[in-house]
Amino acid sequence: MKTLLINAHPNYYNMNTYSAKLQNLFKHEIATHFPDTEITTLNIYETVIPKLDNQQLLNIWEKQNNHQKLDTIESQLFNIWTELITQFKEHHRIVIVMPMHNFNIPSKLKDYMDNILIARETFKYTSDGSVGLMTDNYKGLLLQASGSVYTNNDRYTKLEFSYDYLKAMFEEIMGFDSFNIVRAEGTAIYSDNEVMTNAQREMFNKLPAFYK
Repeated sequence: MKTLLINAHPNYYNMNTYSAKLQNLFKHEIATHFPDTEITTLNIYETVIPKLDNQQLLNIWEKQNNHQKLDTIESQLFNIWTELITQFKEHHRIVIVMPMHNFNIPSKLKDYMDNILIARETFKYTSDGSVGLMTDNYKGLLLQASGSVYTNNDRYTKLEFSYDYLKAMFEEIMGFDSFNIVRAEGTAIYSDNEVMTNAQREMFNKLPAFYK
């Protein structure tokens, strides 16, 4: 099963972050239990991600619709966008590893999402609303690190926008079979051993269904 591992931590080369620990745990579990899995890693903070604004993607698409020639930089950005969305669609398992930033996803991950949430590529519009096109056994998994705990059904739970947003985009918009989460939570509260033991238990329980 081809897996795209999207690292959305700005400090992606620091192996001491909990995001890095989650990523290493995931790779260890895959090597142990699913050794035939092919993993492609995309560090989006070392990758040029075209922005959805009037200078980049919106301008490029408008030029194409008007049959206008793209300049050199626009052509480069268009080629990057094409590679990103092709890569995304070629992998039937998508894993995102990230820290929670102010109750939501990191800003560059939002830029990445703007590159893949494209009509006629990953979803389409119909008279009854949008319909997902990623319906051929696609599944997503979020590996998220957070300083606080968001699973205690308290005031923090309703502030967990990151997982809700991604789950809605993957399942409701793009048509993925499932989008789940493994958390390293309470990193500012609990010991490293407690955080990672709970994460490992959760990952062990969820990976079989993810690769089914």
